[in-house]
Amino acid sequence: MRIDLNADMGEGFGPWSMGDDAALLDVISSANIACAFHAGDPDHMAAVMRAAVAQDVGIGAHPGFADLQGFGRRRMSLSNEELGNLVAYQLGAAQAMARRAGGQVRHLKLHGALSNMAAEDVSIARACYEAALAVDPDLILVVMPLTAMDEAAEALGAKRAGEIFADRAYTETGLLAPRGTPGAMIHDASAAAERVASMLRAGGIVTGSGKVLPCRIDTVCVHGDSPDAVAMARALRGHLAAEGIGIARFA
Repeated sequence: MRIDLNADMGEGFGPWSMGDDAALLDVISSANIACAFHAGDPDHMAAVMRAAVAQDVGIGAHPGFADLQGFGRRRMSLSNEELGNLVAYQLGAAQAMARRAGGQVRHLKLHGALSNMAAEDVSIARACYEAALAVDPDLILVVMPLTAMDEAAEALGAKRAGEIFADRAYTETGLLAPRGTPGAMIHDASAAAERVASMLRAGGIVTGSGKVLPCRIDTVCVHGDSPDAVAMARALRGHLAAEGIGIARFA
């Protein structure tokens, strides 16, 4: 078995850095790069994309709400037209920066509050995805399985990759447990690695109660902004290797 390992990165701004992008690129196979709305700026985008090309790591656009202060984790009320423009604009920026670095954007993954809202509301997911596919019909959409994201991507006939999170807990419906609730964030690298391995063996999301929700799993995410992100990614990769599971970009 082989699985993709991804991380959100390029989230620094000006002289301020967030996460160890260079170390993560040694471990992961796909990078979701911030597009300067919720985090990042052109210089950080360029640096991470150059490094990703050099490391043969797949490049993805990671658009979010225009909310630097809230890191894109605060919900905003936008029309479907505004959502589409928001995503298309950021995707276009990511494509330009990737091409200048000698690479290309192969996937798109929504960030933060925008992602959570798209997972809950198929009209929001469709507005975002239709706009992205109008820019690049061959784009792979990274979606949370069993959610409105997955439903919208399937209805659009899009290429998609099902994603689970190494460092987040799940509700009984397959949505991410809200940040701030007890147990929502998993900080123990060994526990997270074993949890991911168990989901891959079971072929589905394992909820807080231990219930298995069968679904397609193509990629595993480690959040690059957490202090233990690199340790988490290394532990996860090592644990999966011991289970005979290799790391490779999703097709």
